[in-house]
Amino acid sequence: MKVVLLGCGLVGRKRAEALGAHTLVGCADPIPERAAMLAARHPGCRAFSDWQQALAETEADLAVVATPHDALPQVAAAAVSAGLHVLLEKPGARSGGELAPLAALAAEHRVRVHLGYNHRFHPALRQAHALAMAGRIGALTHVRASYGHGGRPGYETEWRGRRESAGGGELIDQGAHLIDLSAWFLGPFSAASGVLRQSFWASEVEDNAFVLLETAGGQVAQLHASWTEWKNRFSFEIFGRTGKLEVTGLGGSYDPERLTLYTMRPELGPPDTEHWTFEGADQSWHDEFSSFTAAIAEGRPPAVGLADGQAVLDVIDRIYAAQVRP
Repeated sequence: MKVVLLGCGLVGRKRAEALGAHTLVGCADPIPERAAMLAARHPGCRAFSDWQQALAETEADLAVVATPHDALPQVAAAAVSAGLHVLLEKPGARSGGELAPLAALAAEHRVRVHLGYNHRFHPALRQAHALAMAGRIGALTHVRASYGHGGRPGYETEWRGRRESAGGGELIDQGAHLIDLSAWFLGPFSAASGVLRQSFWASEVEDNAFVLLETAGGQVAQLHASWTEWKNRFSFEIFGRTGKLEVTGLGGSYDPERLTLYTMRPELGPPDTEHWTFEGADQSWHDEFSSFTAAIAEGRPPAVGLADGQAVLDVIDRIYAAQVRP
């Protein structure tokens, strides 16, 4: 497929390097040097400083939209209206209301939209999900997870630290991944509450989000997303009636990716354990893009569709609406 990339920041560059056999024919960024540098790495790719021009002047089949949050729904809608399939970076918009019109538009133009929740494609989480769905830890009861980093000098002045551009802080940033993963395991949430705090960064938004979610069946997700973790951390635990699955690390600065299965014994006490470690570079970006293009080729829905993105944003909206935010 021919791909146009709209947004050449860190995530956009990761997306460009994960196209596999597909071809990048154009890329756009308001910082021209950024687009030019990325295009130079992909023979035949044209660089643009305006995303509208990139859509108009490239013959593409698929658009990857990796802009700041405030531009995501507008750029995605334009790409869909141009008849392109879209990989839309998470969370897809600043709110559920902004994302909602895209579903009808995609149906009208008969294109597919995949939400870029790449964490579902990390091998430890994929194996954990397969084990959970196969009943290896019994009926699922709850999830406990934490995800965070420590920022960098000047982090509070970047677009993620401004409510107008990001829609919020750490809840809609890394917290969105935790909400999506929790729903992937437990199903949709009927109740959501949270506490937001500004513990360190002097920005307009929260740097810590403490979240409690509940499904209609009484399953619970207890989540913490933080910009004050200092040492990068990812931990995701899935509890069942007869065992537990624990995923730690995402590779790189988050430490090696590991999965542990704890299986209860009839006499209880210390459980039996099995461990898997996943070495090497992060392939989740490549595997996610491959999954999406396969779904397009086979005429089936993407693995993470607009309904999934809408569900995450609806939870985030409820928590923000109930809070006095920083």
